Amino acid sequence: MTSSAKKKAKPRSVLPGFGLSLGFTVFYLSIIVIIPLIGIFVKTSGLTPEQFWHTVTNARVLASYKVSFLTSFYAALVNLVFGLLIAWVLVRYKFPGKRLLDSLIDMPFALPTAVAGISLTAIYAPNGWVGKLLDPLGIKVAFTPLGITLALIFIGLPFVVRTVQPVLQDLDNEVEEAAVMLGAFRWRTFRRVVLPELIPPLLTGFALAFARGIGEYGSVVFISGNMPMKTEIAPLLIMTKLEQFDYRGATAIALVMLVVSFLLLLLINYLQWRSNRRVVSA
Repeated sequence: MTSSAKKKAKPRSVLPGFGLSLGFTVFYLSIIVIIPLIGIFVKTSGLTPEQFWHTVTNARVLASYKVSFLTSFYAALVNLVFGLLIAWVLVRYKFPGKRLLDSLIDMPFALPTAVAGISLTAIYAPNGWVGKLLDPLGIKVAFTPLGITLALIFIGLPFVVRTVQPVLQDLDNEVEEAAVMLGAFRWRTFRRVVLPELIPPLLTGFALAFARGIGEYGSVVFISGNMPMKTEIAPLLIMTKLEQFDYRGATAIALVMLVVSFLLLLLINYLQWRSNRRVVSA
């Protein structure tokens, strides 16, 4: 049978072909992602280079960048550790209330972020349930960068847990048992056998939590106190400029955040790719 006859005899798939699927994907992403991002560049292009530089390097703007990026990084770092711990407990152990605990992990996804912000502010304010216990110790949470970090930990935790959890479930326990039988201690087994498999999903969860934290507004705007040069986040400054009808200034700040976020995510994806290659070669 010739090759042309084989092609004719090949049954047609009931699913849409590559061309149709690719066309719909590009069209959808263009409307939802690409066109809005291009709009940021187009709107910012109305500024001269001097105006753009003056806008994005203003002392108040730089302070908001510092608050947004540092608190997002610290929150993602905390979630990296405790998200792994929670995923480990949910996968490796059986205990009463496990399903309830597992469902609570997704609560930040379902809960409106403004509600979360108001709740955290009410709890950690100086007259709140927890705040009034910490205030005599000189620990202030609400209206400080610590409070912003706490809010970002709340909304970013599910990203790490839900990214690591499936990988833990698919790990072969026999490999760990073999390592123990060969004389490896538990910590060495975890470090040499389990952890290399978890590095890629951990980096992915960290990147997702970090990216979500940078653009978070609802849960942070209440607990931050919005004090310029101290606890003002970049998304709030963008909203302030929009309310002042300074659209070019708002898009200039958004453009800087977009570029920095993209570069950081690119770096994290590169590290994830390197760790995947190391695991495969091993």
